[in-house]
Amino acid sequence: MRAVIVITGSLLLLLGACNLTEKNLPTAASTADVIYFDGTIITVNDAQPNVEAVALKDGKILAVGTRADIEKQNKGATTQMINLGGKTMIPGFVDGHSHFVEVGTQSVSANLLPAPDGPVNAIPELQQALRDFMATSAIVKAHHIVVGMNYDNSQMVEQRHPTRQELDAVSTKIPIMISHQSGHIGVLNSKALEMAGISAATPNPPGGVIEREADGKTPNGVLQETAFFMAAPKLMPTFTPDELIAQIQGGEAHYIANGFTTAQDGKTSVATLKVLPEIARMGGFKIDVVSYADLVAVVDAGDEAILQGPLMSRSYTNHFRIGGVKLTLDGSPQGKTAWFTHPYFKVPSGQDKNYAGYPAFTDAKLHDWVNLAYKNNWQLLAHTNGDAAIDQLIRIVQDTAASYPPKDRRTVMIHGQLLRADQIPQIKELGIFPSEFPMHTFYWGDYYRESVVGPARAENISPTGWLLKSDMKFSIHSDAPVVFPDAMRLISTAVNRVTRSGYILGPKQRISPLVALKAMTIWPAYQHFEEATKGSIEVGKIADLVILSDNPLTVDHAKIIDIKVDETIKDGKVIYQRGLATTPPAINCATDTACGKALNAPAQFFVPAAIDD
Repeated sequence: MRAVIVITGSLLLLLGACNLTEKNLPTAASTADVIYFDGTIITVNDAQPNVEAVALKDGKILAVGTRADIEKQNKGATTQMINLGGKTMIPGFVDGHSHFVEVGTQSVSANLLPAPDGPVNAIPELQQALRDFMATSAIVKAHHIVVGMNYDNSQMVEQRHPTRQELDAVSTKIPIMISHQSGHIGVLNSKALEMAGISAATPNPPGGVIEREADGKTPNGVLQETAFFMAAPKLMPTFTPDELIAQIQGGEAHYIANGFTTAQDGKTSVATLKVLPEIARMGGFKIDVVSYADLVAVVDAGDEAILQGPLMSRSYTNHFRIGGVKLTLDGSPQGKTAWFTHPYFKVPSGQDKNYAGYPAFTDAKLHDWVNLAYKNNWQLLAHTNGDAAIDQLIRIVQDTAASYPPKDRRTVMIHGQLLRADQIPQIKELGIFPSEFPMHTFYWGDYYRESVVGPARAENISPTGWLLKSDMKFSIHSDAPVVFPDAMRLISTAVNRVTRSGYILGPKQRISPLVALKAMTIWPAYQHFEEATKGSIEVGKIADLVILSDNPLTVDHAKIIDIKVDETIKDGKVIYQRGLATTPPAINCATDTACGKALNAPAQFFVPAAIDD
């Protein structure tokens, strides 16, 4: 009898094991579409920083953990198993701040960047670049205007801006308009000045300067801030729908190739706010694009209705949404128009020794704009480079917020190049989120030391180390097309802070590679109110991922710049593989009335002044 009981017990145990095995087989709901394994997987989730495998299903992250557990729980007959081959997987990059549309504009403009990104380090080279562009550009042929972007006087041997006469040497018959790398200054030839209606009798507009020749009256071609912003729309051509689509999708391809799965269009123009939703509606985007409207332009145009509509949302519709509004409080440090509390180390020609830049708004006017944003619960991005502009932002936010119930608004301080240590507790208390631009340390760090603010103050530009020490989240951004949306250069500059000359600028402000990754993934996701769905490799989040050729946490810091983006994955689908061309979704505006109407945009659609470094 005992033997029978033993046998029966064994059979029960065997049957139980069989039943247990059946229960552990993946169900339809738990069967992964794909499982990634055999690589370094950096989740950017402090609670589970590294895992062996990631399972994806229906565009979301189904499971993270050990390979054995995931295969046991989530591998089915149809599951695709992808071996990472020792490469590194991270969350998709979230763009802290840039100008998505203008990156497309850059692709159809003359490249006037200095080395290492372009050919212009002297005015004769700038002139030749414009001539070469004129000879080959379909845009020049079709629209009879030459547009050049991103010259940088600080990197040219002449150490000054070109003049209208030097652009006239390229052409007096075709209008030429070029923009400074900051986007805050432009130069026009005589024909372009004439078309823009600028003459010796034209006064300086509020918040801008028309630079003059020796007689103090004749424009020399250089336009600062609002003077440039007002002239540019009068000159930009009305592109055809096909041209607009090609430019915007071409810009998106740059982000995708650099691992960005969310891009930002900061200070979106009125016309662009009508174009982007139409491209999205027709399935024209592969990644998410969040727009922050140019608040002043929208109100002045009487188009506030678009900010009250369904696109102003925390959710994307066809990869597009309006996240809020943007204001520009001052100018550019390297353009010497940013607003400081102390004078520039070397003041620009024609300015007195106390010149410290200037604001875009009076306190009273800024209060009106901030109040409008807060009243409507629109998230506000505020461009503030100089410490005086940051002081103004603090004053106005503090005053305005006192009139409303406490709310998590996540007002964003864009750039904050000259953010002072004493201002950090103030922005932290007010809930102002800093989005920093450490690329300045490489591109203009030497110029900051030698000309902009001097050696001492230059050490603490873009002070990410201070923010980290103050236990603040922050994002780091490229401000593309001021510089290319190069994700690995952005991480490298934040970690190393090495200038063009090899000088380490502000070693105390350096951050670790892991912190830099957080500042390009989970923290900018928080900045955009998207931390619950993006920014880390966690169960339930959107499957936005990047595969890198090496591990940025373990390679020599100096070699981070050499890491390549091998794949970009959006919503669980591979949208980029290194070495393969990115094919944008096809759009046919000719058969779509709404698209055709929206994309027959006015000349203001592409305005270099929308860039706001």
